Amino acid sequence: MSFPDGFLWGAGTSAYQIEGHHGRGESVWDEFCRRPGAIEGGGDGSRACDSFLRWQEDIELIKELGLGAYRFSTGWSRVMPDGVHADPKALDHYERFVDALLEAGTEPVLTLNHWDMPAALTWAQRSTVHAFAAYAEAVAGRLADRVTWWITQNEPWIIALLGYQLGLHAPGVADLGTAVRAGHHVLLGHGAAADVLRTFPGAQAGCALSLFPCDPATDSEADWAAAAGSDGYVNRWYLDPLLGDGYPADTHEHWERALGRRDGQGLDFIRDGDEAAIGGRSDFLGINYYTRRVMAAAPPDPFPWRVVGPSGDVARTDEGWEINADALRDLLIGLSRRFPGTPLLVTENGGVFGDAPTHDGLIHDNRRIAFLRDHVEAVRAALAAGADVRGYLHWSLMDNFEWALGYRPRFGLVHVDYATGVRTIKDSGRYYAQLIAGGGTVPDLPRIEAFG
Repeated sequence: MSFPDGFLWGAGTSAYQIEGHHGRGESVWDEFCRRPGAIEGGGDGSRACDSFLRWQEDIELIKELGLGAYRFSTGWSRVMPDGVHADPKALDHYERFVDALLEAGTEPVLTLNHWDMPAALTWAQRSTVHAFAAYAEAVAGRLADRVTWWITQNEPWIIALLGYQLGLHAPGVADLGTAVRAGHHVLLGHGAAADVLRTFPGAQAGCALSLFPCDPATDSEADWAAAAGSDGYVNRWYLDPLLGDGYPADTHEHWERALGRRDGQGLDFIRDGDEAAIGGRSDFLGINYYTRRVMAAAPPDPFPWRVVGPSGDVARTDEGWEINADALRDLLIGLSRRFPGTPLLVTENGGVFGDAPTHDGLIHDNRRIAFLRDHVEAVRAALAAGADVRGYLHWSLMDNFEWALGYRPRFGLVHVDYATGVRTIKDSGRYYAQLIAGGGTVPDLPRIEAFG
């Protein structure tokens, strides 16, 4: 099956990971990066890829790769440095950037919150929902006449888990009750921003979820229950209120049990009307897929399951994550059947492969090429099975600041020399450009020529 006309082929980045600090307000990530030991290697986003100043180079890369779509984020801490007042100069910058994308024939896919929020705000407070709606109003007021695809929130589960439950991401809070509350406020923020966007004709609002298919480690009843519980905690707790009928009851019970409550009051911050304010506001669903979770039963800590990973010798990225394209295929098919009428957009898919320039100055990242080939074929198979998939955005356009992991992991189609900022398109980027030019036809694997 060929890919449909208008299918979006693209790649993505986020503001804090590439822009650098120039002219930006204080972010929760600035504060977090100053904590000793918080960031692997001790780095921060003060320069990153310097894309705020070198954005025209990035546009040229996008053009050279032939990307039909580019996912980027407006820096919330840049647009609203104090969390309240919009900076016109920041909005001027993003207006120029969007105009340049459109001139290049590239569809903008704009993310409002890709974790870079003003230091004055926190998702632990319900008032942040209103601040986020005001931010959405400021950005949409400038760009909604030119941007169709709007992603309100990026990965609510990761925000709640790493930012507020485990303290491994900004703002570095480690409290279970705060985590579930923050995750709820993030979803309320989606609803509030979507309501704002719907006042602008043509704007389409969606939320990008980090979805991890959950499989049992064995066929035992206990492991099947663990997989179902994990699916509720990671996936359905966000999918169901966005696209279904509110929070799933089984996961609600798991949260209450984990918080030591069984009286129905453990999640009393979910007020009457909240689920109605979240649901029915997704014009599409963004899917960030990297790998699956293989689960086994375990004593509650705080939930009665644990990730054990796949058994046997499986392909992995340099970060140790299993490479499983079939799980993406099944995920897309399952979502399209469960939520018919909701278009799907693969908003992130990629892997860490640390290939560096070799003898000829080029980056022969053949493992990323194989990853790309297999996952594009998974999307093709999902389309053939009836899934309504509108596009595939690879993560990421270029190597960048990878949050708490610093600058070690490299996700990019483009290599970045962080000392100089020099960008070099990797073999995977050239391969992807050929694939896009062929409308999804998978090219032959490149040959590495001798040098010298």
